[in-house]
Amino acid sequence: MTCMIDYEAPVDLLQDRIILVTGAGDGIGREAALCFARHGATVILLGRTIAKLEKVYDEIEAAGGPQPAIFPLNFEGATLKDYHDMAETLHKEFGRLDGILHNAGLLGRITPFEQYNPELWDQVMQVNINGPVWMTQALLPLLQASPDASVVFTSSGVGRKGRAYWGAYAVSKFATEGFMEVLADEVEHLGTLRVNTLNPGATRTKMRADAYPGEDPQTLRTPEQIMPTYLWLMGPDSKGYNGQRFDAQPPR
Repeated sequence: MTCMIDYEAPVDLLQDRIILVTGAGDGIGREAALCFARHGATVILLGRTIAKLEKVYDEIEAAGGPQPAIFPLNFEGATLKDYHDMAETLHKEFGRLDGILHNAGLLGRITPFEQYNPELWDQVMQVNINGPVWMTQALLPLLQASPDASVVFTSSGVGRKGRAYWGAYAVSKFATEGFMEVLADEVEHLGTLRVNTLNPGATRTKMRADAYPGEDPQTLRTPEQIMPTYLWLMGPDSKGYNGQRFDAQPPR
């Protein structure tokens, strides 16, 4: 597991890159979208709440970033056809993709497994692993059309070592790590596409507050403070790093 927390990104790091960010309306996804745009990327904002995406869109425009795009999608109800329609739209609009940050996620419940609701389990799996997997499959031709593309899946400490009560969330993150390794191995020979996972660590977000209601959020890093590793993974300096696990901050 590697950490690039001290990386200093040049202002034009992501110039002319087209990057899709899922869960772009809130928290880490929102910050990543703003940060990528500040460094020159054309960002495709994907999320389920249009009003939140529009707000991020307006912030990027107000800051003078490249004009972003909005793509409303809810992984809970999305079908294979939705992903392929999306790929077709992005192909017509952009012709390629230089990066995907898979950031959208569902916590589910922190509860003993014997009490876990099967419907909630399926819901968490759908949002955290099934949706991202099939969306990536549909978008692979667009990624392969890029001379230097990066796919980053969001992981978690509980997706690298299981922990009691984390149920579907932990299992979905273990699956994410496994899928990353499979896909990274398959694309290794291309030399133009890299696939890695990134664990944001304890960050001041709503999901973190839901998981740890008794924790003082002021003791946590903000989404903005963990962006160096996100930038490094999306930019050309991480070329050649494939099939690896990264951390966005040092262990607490």
